[in-house]
Amino acid sequence: MEAVKLEIRCPQMVNGIGLEPDPDWSFKSLLLELDSLEKKLNLSSSVSLPFAKTKSREIYGEKGTKRSSNAFVMRVSDEEFEDSEGENEKVRDRDLVKAARFNCNEFYFSSDDDSDDQPCLDVQTLMNEVGLVESALYELTHEHQLGVKEEIRNTISALETDLMNESEKSSSAHTKVEKYREARREVERKFDVQYQRRVAEGLDNHLTAVQRDHELKSQIEERKIRSDAAHEEAKRREKALQEERLRQEKAKAEAEAKLKAEEANRAALEAERIAAKEAAEKEAAKSSKANTSEVPQTEASGGPNATSSRVENDKTNKSELAGNMLRAAESALKLERERLQKLKELEEINQSLRSSSNQNFDRTGRLIGRLIRQISGNKDKVSTQASELVKIFNNPHCPQTISIAYFAQKVVSNCESPSHSAFACAHVIVLVTSQFPQAMDLVLAEIHRACIYTVPKHISYTKSAFESKEAYWKVIGYKEDDGKIESTTDYLVRLESYMKLYGALVQTEVAGCQNVHGLKEGWAWLARFLNALPANMYTAVALYAFLQMAGFALFRKYRSQFMKMLNFISENFLNALRSQDDPDLRPITSKIQCYLEDKLFLQEPEGRTLHSSLLSNNMAPESDYHGPYHQQSRHFY
Repeated sequence: MEAVKLEIRCPQMVNGIGLEPDPDWSFKSLLLELDSLEKKLNLSSSVSLPFAKTKSREIYGEKGTKRSSNAFVMRVSDEEFEDSEGENEKVRDRDLVKAARFNCNEFYFSSDDDSDDQPCLDVQTLMNEVGLVESALYELTHEHQLGVKEEIRNTISALETDLMNESEKSSSAHTKVEKYREARREVERKFDVQYQRRVAEGLDNHLTAVQRDHELKSQIEERKIRSDAAHEEAKRREKALQEERLRQEKAKAEAEAKLKAEEANRAALEAERIAAKEAAEKEAAKSSKANTSEVPQTEASGGPNATSSRVENDKTNKSELAGNMLRAAESALKLERERLQKLKELEEINQSLRSSSNQNFDRTGRLIGRLIRQISGNKDKVSTQASELVKIFNNPHCPQTISIAYFAQKVVSNCESPSHSAFACAHVIVLVTSQFPQAMDLVLAEIHRACIYTVPKHISYTKSAFESKEAYWKVIGYKEDDGKIESTTDYLVRLESYMKLYGALVQTEVAGCQNVHGLKEGWAWLARFLNALPANMYTAVALYAFLQMAGFALFRKYRSQFMKMLNFISENFLNALRSQDDPDLRPITSKIQCYLEDKLFLQEPEGRTLHSSLLSNNMAPESDYHGPYHQQSRHFY
């Protein structure tokens, strides 16, 4: 802003006082000087002046605040223009020229002086002019401030308007983005729901198809079984009669063979007695020649003492011969006799029931046999089969003794099946016998009848007791088919299967059920076996099969005592096998040695823990029996 030139012309002299202002006065100094003049005028004048100020001048800022009274600097700039050569040069600012200061300190004011009116008027005129200039300057400054404020307000309003527009645009864009995102989520959710629905429908269709297929297979199998049973029922009856006749003939033949063996034994004893008698007579004849005639008379008569001694010798020789043939603990033989006696009594009862009844119970036997053949290492299958067998036992249409006898026969004969699962079959036996304890002795009797080493006992071969090797093999359990004895290999395979069933049975434990022939009986069997039985091929196979199935459970229960048993086997039984130097004994000897050295009794045998089924029990074929014990299977596990 260009500086405003201000020229103040005052009289040179007023009442002899110079009025030329000081050229170095500032605006502040000028204001102070004016204030001092006003004060002097007010003091010197008895009448208040019309323009007398009672308050010093104050300058307020644009916001109404009081401004400090700094010096007012007036800038005076002259634009000097040079000649035509320097027309385009810029305007130079001259040095600042400060306003002149009015030096009125030496004014003499006297009320008596006639010339006082003129100077006072001049001062008032000057003050009025200065007040007008100051007011004009203040108004200009105020207008300028108002203009600046208005521009600022307009600028702020425009900026606020732009900001609101931008905010609205941003909110609108954000809303659109959220709407688009929500729409995408809704579309994806619909796609997910459709996909899940399709997957669920596909899975449901697949499971329905699988269930329908299993039901169809089950129905076909059931129809086939019933059809085969209907077509072959007559043949089976005839075959059963033939088997019964053959069994009776076989029993008769075995009885005859035993009688012959006993007769041969008695004949041998008699021959030995005669030989001993002849030797004694020869000795007596020799001594009679040297002695008096009294000796032959005594020898001839024999005397009561000689007769009694011969009888006692005969009994001793017979008991020693029987003891050498049969090797078993007396307690084991007693239990075997009791179980076989129970089985014999049950068979007599069943025979009388069959003869007194017109019903044919073979169908029950076939059903029990089919259920036992279907036993597998599946927990649900085992529970189902045991429940079905319990319902058959409680069926009023068939006597319970006949059902139990069929169960004992079928469960033992099933050992010879290639698909036989010893642990699963043992679970079924424990589940059934926990509700029918009398069935356990009958099952054990059938096992003892099929395999003498489950007693345990062993019969040794002697020529004096058996007329041939075949007769001996029949006594220890060899099978005869069409007059031909099975091979030793086949017999050992069957022996192993029976021993595995027995070993699995003694170690089976089912929650909520009592095993009446458990680990305690297994420990007793092992002790009787090692104390009484010799080491040979048959006993070695029996021992190895038993340890395979029950060794793990026996070690967990008896620990150090079982280890002593194993040490006895290693130091005595294996050494006895090796001492025989038989090539046929080497494989089984190596198996027992590996079992002990590798500590296989620390590993749980395969199949001991039954696995769960992934298929529903509804897929199993329905049973022909629906008795009151239909829901008992849920209590087995």
